[in-house]
Amino acid sequence: MERMLTGITPSGVAHIGNYIGAIKPALAEQQDGREHFYFIADYHSLVKCWDASLRQQYSYDVAATWLALGLDADKTLFYRQSDVPEILELNWLLTSVAAKGLLNRAHAYKDKVAKNVHEGQDADNAITMGLYCYPVLMAADILAFNAKYVPVGKDQIQHIEIARDIAARFNHIYQQEVFVQPEAVVNEKTQTILGLDGRKMSKSYQNTIPVFTSSKQLRKNVMKIVTNSQLPEEPKDPEACTVFSIYSALATDEQVKELRARYEQGIGWGEAKQVLYEHLESLLQGPREKYRALMADRAGLDRLLEQGALRARDIAGPILQQAKRAAGVI
Repeated sequence: MERMLTGITPSGVAHIGNYIGAIKPALAEQQDGREHFYFIADYHSLVKCWDASLRQQYSYDVAATWLALGLDADKTLFYRQSDVPEILELNWLLTSVAAKGLLNRAHAYKDKVAKNVHEGQDADNAITMGLYCYPVLMAADILAFNAKYVPVGKDQIQHIEIARDIAARFNHIYQQEVFVQPEAVVNEKTQTILGLDGRKMSKSYQNTIPVFTSSKQLRKNVMKIVTNSQLPEEPKDPEACTVFSIYSALATDEQVKELRARYEQGIGWGEAKQVLYEHLESLLQGPREKYRALMADRAGLDRLLEQGALRARDIAGPILQQAKRAAGVI
């Protein structure tokens, strides 16, 4: 059975942009006949977050969010990266064959070096080996299960290409087809979700609408969305409106058609925002209660993730053993 793998870094509270761009499409595919792996990439978060308690909080938030929104932990493999030691052991085998020149070309590293040079700093200022070797660990996440397909955004395609190169190099050096070369899966239909200020919705811009907040706070967030100064009766361009952009990514075709007509006829911004708020509330009210219950039972979340990790280890173990035998370290 073909395998698809999705990693979620616990770097903050999930927001509507995460839901539309990553969670919703991933969950729609979880019963498509392939074997699906969803994991919380807590080791990856070490590169950016050095607050241990915050990392744990975000890890539980990721788990509760995905489960509340519909992830089926019985029909998929849902686990925490740090609960699968085979990944880190494989990481070293892959690091041993990864070409430095390949990692030198990784976008995140190159961008950080360029920024340092531009600011007159030493080229490697504040660059950790975690950042530099990030693509190798990502390769280990994938190759530990010989996942064939990896859904990513366009900015992550290079990481899959690096994983392919490392897999091919390992196979060539040891003259065995140990690893499947993964393929990036990019949803061309996925749009950039705009935030409260009209820029891309991002935690770094502090312009997000959290998925799980109170009904009252959700409405406050929606009402903060920046709009232009057109009068209520003036026809409005829905394609240039953040409110419409978010609504159209979540509503049915018929609902979008109806709201588009109201824009063209003239609609007040407060009224448009109310439409968006009511739609979000109808979608999130049920999952919100599930989320709160899950977050109140962290021991239960630990048990569920540990069970997923045991199943994941049953798959990763034989692949790791094959790689070790090929390399002569077993």
